[in-house]
Formats: sequence, structure tokens, C-alpha cells
Amino acid sequence: MRLIILALFFHYRITNPVDSAYGLWLTSIICEIWFAVSWVLDQFPKWTPINRDTFIDRLSARYEREGEPSELAAVDFFVSTVDPLKEPPLITANTVLSILAVDYPVDKVSCYVSDDGSAMLSFESLVETADFARKWVPFCKKFSIEPRAPEFYFSQKIDYLKDKIQPSFVKERRAMKRDYEEFKVRVNALVAKAQKTPEEGWTMQDGTSWPGNNPRDHPGMIQVFLGHSGAHDIEGNELPRLVYVSREKRPGYQHHKKAGAENALVRVSAVLTNAPFILNLDCDHYVNNSKAVREAMCFLMDPQVGQDVCYVQFPQRFDGIDRSDRYANRNTVFFDVNMKGLDGIQGPVYVGTGCVFNRQALYGYGPPNLPNLPKASSSSSSCSWCGCCSCCCPSKKPSKDLSEVYRDSKRDDLNAAIFNLKEIDNYDEHERSLLISQMSFEKTFGLSSVFIESTLMEYGGVPESANSPTLIKEAIHVISCGYEEKTEWGKEIGWIYGSVTEDILTGFKMHCRGWRSLYCMPLRPAFKGSAPINLSDRLHQVLRWALGSVEIFLSRHCPLWYGFGGGRLKWLQRMAYINTIVYPFTSLPLIAYCSLPAICLLTGKFIIPTLSNLASVWFLGLFISIILTSVLELRWSGVSIEDLWRNEQFWVIGGVSAHLFAVFQGFLKMVAGLDTNFTVTAKAADDGEFGELYMIKWTTLLIPPTTLLIVNLVGVVAGFSDALNSGYEAWGPLFGKVFFAFWVILHLYPFLKGLMGRQNRTPTIVVLWSVLLASVFSLVWVKINPFVQKVDNSTIAQSCISIDC
Repeated sequence: MRLIILALFFHYRITNPVDSAYGLWLTSIICEIWFAVSWVLDQFPKWTPINRDTFIDRLSARYEREGEPSELAAVDFFVSTVDPLKEPPLITANTVLSILAVDYPVDKVSCYVSDDGSAMLSFESLVETADFARKWVPFCKKFSIEPRAPEFYFSQKIDYLKDKIQPSFVKERRAMKRDYEEFKVRVNALVAKAQKTPEEGWTMQDGTSWPGNNPRDHPGMIQVFLGHSGAHDIEGNELPRLVYVSREKRPGYQHHKKAGAENALVRVSAVLTNAPFILNLDCDHYVNNSKAVREAMCFLMDPQVGQDVCYVQFPQRFDGIDRSDRYANRNTVFFDVNMKGLDGIQGPVYVGTGCVFNRQALYGYGPPNLPNLPKASSSSSSCSWCGCCSCCCPSKKPSKDLSEVYRDSKRDDLNAAIFNLKEIDNYDEHERSLLISQMSFEKTFGLSSVFIESTLMEYGGVPESANSPTLIKEAIHVISCGYEEKTEWGKEIGWIYGSVTEDILTGFKMHCRGWRSLYCMPLRPAFKGSAPINLSDRLHQVLRWALGSVEIFLSRHCPLWYGFGGGRLKWLQRMAYINTIVYPFTSLPLIAYCSLPAICLLTGKFIIPTLSNLASVWFLGLFISIILTSVLELRWSGVSIEDLWRNEQFWVIGGVSAHLFAVFQGFLKMVAGLDTNFTVTAKAADDGEFGELYMIKWTTLLIPPTTLLIVNLVGVVAGFSDALNSGYEAWGPLFGKVFFAFWVILHLYPFLKGLMGRQNRTPTIVVLWSVLLASVFSLVWVKINPFVQKVDNSTIAQSCISIDC
């Protein structure tokens, strides 16, 4: 219905041009058409929303029989960190502690912490964390506390005695809180010590120099804590394995930032533990629901649907956001509306954290129930398979679709190896090496026979004959900086390179291979993180996401043309991915549309002619249809109207600032090769509540929205002044123009509120630049006045003479 009304509305708008302000009218029409196309694209993920329920008791009944070893699948947790001064070690420690205390068999859990900044502070804080875990983990499991991150557990303002009937609980809780406070003091002392780096670099306790003193030139480092051969908890029970990893870095090698660090963890974990499933978390996202892994296993270990699931994505939830969520940090519309809808197509997109992967999907394999490949002609097929095209007939290159089919066919060979080679342990060393060589695994996965063997184990695990020293040596080898050269890492397997939003790209490649993903929303949020609540950091975060989308749009992986050969990506899923990469370009028509009200008020012109009764019906119908579709979304998604409005406001704020800069930076990178540095978003430390909300940091992202605000406010003042001078008849047309201007100002209001800070401490340079741009814009407009119809003076003179006659 809304689409029909929209078509009728555009029919009226296009067939009724405003001759006196033709340029303004044409600009508004182009912008409105783009907004309509964006709205249509935004509807594709919402056609078949799904709500899923899990039954953890049934999972336990099937895989955890009393008196028998647990048959639940093992899980490797990945935690990534870069800069301990921007990502406080205490936050990372809480995430690690919540993982070690998760409600899952301890022998099935391993936690890998990637320190991509090779900071001794991160290592020392992890040593302290491992020691404190010996007390914290048994306490959590004994009293079934939630959440199992101590900082967030002890800060809860609830009745902690609820459902706790053990008489010793109060005493033990008090002792544990005291132990945690001492742990915090030790970690904070390490942070204070690390504020100033010694000239000779950091030195370890044994007197040797810290290997990672130069973060850009250091060897690979691995340290295994806890686990089978490590320290047990204070009650003598085994603890999950905890592994510190810092991959090798050398000058002249491309390290691919977070995506490269995650791929290094994939290889290390495959050598040391090789769990069939991987759960990756940012360092500030702790496990809020201790049964979260079991929730995911309800899908991944389901015998009917589990085989074809590449990952289970959980929604992101956040602590420490102000009550009104001024900058839409919760992103509720995306996580509670769009992601539920995508679950009904081919699955939600991967959003970078809180995701449980099937390890085989990360290796580039297709699902076992692979859709059939399209049949190519016999001549093309034979030419592709023998490879003679490139040798004998260099001018005849296979088409894009055929080359994709060829790559998929080669992938089928690897699939056959993994799913049919069930008795690899029966081969001797020589036969095993021959097999690996024949399957060209080395060209795909790199020169590590131990790692390649792990990829052939569909259900995970390490060979029983393997010994720890050999595995550690091999683990160091697979994180060397040159390991990925001339392999498929980052191209077809692991986290995919080529964009700062490697998460979207990685999930997209999996969906193109025929996998599907699932969305899991337990009643108690599985994971919680900290969001950048001040305006500057929030805009930089949005800039990074938008820049990643622009990079994908300008790359070979653009959903507009990539992945047609296999025919495994559903059309609605493709349209949803197209929507995720084109949204930054909406910034161009949006900034033009937000400028129109000021122009109309300054010139006295308007983009709409005098409305007839029929036209009023179309306008009224459009507004009613927008309201009704919004109400429908609110009803089935459970999102509040305040969240919907905040999302709408920040769509405008981000669109006229971060998205605009992302488009220009993306094109600069493509045309001039100018790369932009990835900025780690600072994570909030334990300061006053919402203390960062009022912080304003200078950034050029603040200039465009501030300019728009000033121009529109000036326009409103100019419009009222003109109406006062012109008399009663000018007030009617003024109403539409002022309404248009207030639409912009209301959407930018959270930005204005954030810009003023707690005590109106807006950076002076922002105000100066914005006033300067607004003044130049106004002066140029008065001088050029391009949208006002030009009148010939001679025509006026002739008309005057004829009147006199």
C-alpha cells in the first residue's frame, strides 16, 4: 500500500514542476527518489522475520548423560585487543574471566587472547587474571551467579540474595569482593607503571628484555596458562585453557589489522586445541549469560539444520548508555528488526563480535548439502578444467561466472577430502604428506602439515600422538608474518581482507558459498559490551563502519556483481547486502535535502507548488502510510517508539557527517591510493556514570552538521523577518517552509545537545568553521541566486511602455 501511495505521490511531484524555483524543485525530486529507493532496499530484510526459541534441557538430555563423558562440542573463544591504554586491561580481564567461568564443560573450553600491540602490560595483566580466575571460577559455579564478569556482577543494583539459599553465600561473596578489589589494585598499578615507557624498553621479571618492545618488529609469542597441565582452581578442579598470543610482525609485511589477528588465532587454535566451533568477542564484550554457548549449540549441534549453519549470531547489547540513548548506541532497530528479518532469508550478517562459527566454514569449505552448480557448456568446461586457456589461448579468458564456477568446483574437491576422508589416522607419515600435497592444500592453507591435518578433522580435536612442545613450535610457525604469502588466507579462507569492516565481507563470502546463518536472541542477553557514548567517538565509529561499506562497494566483492557464478546467494539476501554497502551514499542527497529549507526561507521560493485537494490527499496518504508501516514494525519487533525515533535522528546525524566523509575517503583511497588509519575506539573505564557523555573532542566530522544547523536557524529567522515585513499573506507559505526547516533541526537536535556539552564547551574551532561556511554560503547565494527565475530588463521596459500607451 505504501509503495502504491509512493508511486502516486511521485507522479504528482514530477508532473507539477515549480517553474519559479525549477532548480530547487529538481534537486528535491532527485533526493526524494533516492530516499524512496533506499526505503525499498530497506524493506527486503524485513519480509519474513523469525523468532527462535532454544531448549537447553533437551540439548543436555541428548549430549550430557549422567555418568558418561559430555559429548558437547568443544569451543575456542577468541578475544582480540590492540592498545591496552585505549582498551583498559581491566575490561579485557573481565571478558576473559566471564569466559573461563562459562557454564560449559571445562575440557571443552579454550580462551585465546590476541595481543596485536605486543604490550607487556597486556601480558602481565593476563598473568594476574589467570591467578584470580582460580578463585573466581569456582565461586561463580558454586553459586550460579550472573553475570560472571566480576566488575559488572558487583556493580549490580539488585538484591543479590535472591535465589541464593546457601548459608555461606554472604560470607564468601564478601571475601570474593575483597579479593577482586585487590586484583583491581594490582592491575591498575600495572597500568600506572605502563604510562611511561623506559628508554631501554620493558624488562621481564627474569631480567630479559620483553620481545615485543617494538610493536612493529617482534617475534611471535605464545604463553599457555591454566588448562590440562596448568594451575587448577583453589578447590583442585581443572580450569579451561587460557592462551596468550601475539603474532610475529616485521617491517615490509602487510598485517591486515584485526582480520589478520583473527586469522592468526584460527591457525594457533587449530594446532593447539582445534575445537570445531569458534566464538569471537571484542575485548569489551563479556559473557552476560553463562549458558550462551549452550544456546548456540542448540542450533549448531542440531542434526537437521546444524550441518548447513556457518555461524550463529547474537545481538549486541550494551552497558553504560544514558537512559535516552542520545546517539542511538543500542542500534535497536538494526538488531531487533533487520536481523530478525534476515534470519528468515539466508541468515543475519556477521557483525564482528558475539558470533559462534563453524570452523569448516572459515576454511572456505561449502556446506555438506551443497546446492548443485550450474552446468557449463562442454567446450567451456573442458577448457576450464584442463587449464589450457591461459597457456594455449591467452586471448580467450573464461568469463567471470565460469571462473567462479571453476573455483567452486575446486572447492568441491576440498569438500570431498574433508567429508570422505574419515580414516586419516590410518595413514602413515609419508602417505599423509603425499595426500596433502596432491590435494594442493599447501597452496590454500600454508606450509604446515600439522595445521593442514587439523583442517581434515571435521569434528575437531588434535592427534593423540601430538606432544605439547611440538605443537607450541608449530603454533609459533603458523603465526609468523610470512606464513600467509601465496596462500588463500584473507582471500577465500578465514576473515577476508580488503575492508575495515571485515565482518560483513567474511559473512558475505560464506553466504555466497551456500551456507546459512542463524540469529539467537535469548531472554537474558548473551553478551554485553561498552559503547562509545560521547559524540566524537560515536561519529568515528560510524565513520569506520560506513568506510568499510564504501570499500566493499568499490571492490571485487561488491554484491552488485560478485557471487553470481555459484547461484547460492538468495536474491533477497543479495538485496540486503546491497543495502548494507550503498547506505553511505545517501549522505549526498541527504545533505542537499537538509540544505533546501534554509535556501527556501532565504529566497522566498519553495519546492512544492500550491496544493490542490487531490495533491493534499497524496501528501496525507504518504504521511499516514509512513506512520502505519512504522507501527507495524513496532508491533512485531517489540522496539519502542523512542528507539525508532532515536534511530531516525542518528540516521540524519551520521548521514550528514560520518557517511559523507566515508564516501570521500573511499573514493580517495580508490583514485589516489590514500589509505586511512584504523582508529581503535576508546573503551570506557570505571569513571563517573555517563562521564564521557559530555566530552567533546575536536574532529572535522562535527563541521557539516553544525553548518546545517546554523544555516537552518538563520533561515528560520530570515523567513519570519520577511513575513513580518510582507504582511498577512506571507504567513501561509511560510508555514510549509518553517515546518521543513524544523524537520531538519529536530533530527539534528541530539547533535546540537551533544555539541553543547555539559557546560556549553563546544570547541571554538568547530563554531568558527561552521559560522564561516554558513556565511560564505549565504553571501554566495545572495550574489548568484541560481534557482530564482531571471527577468530581462528590456522586457520589463517594453511592458511598461505598452501599459502607458
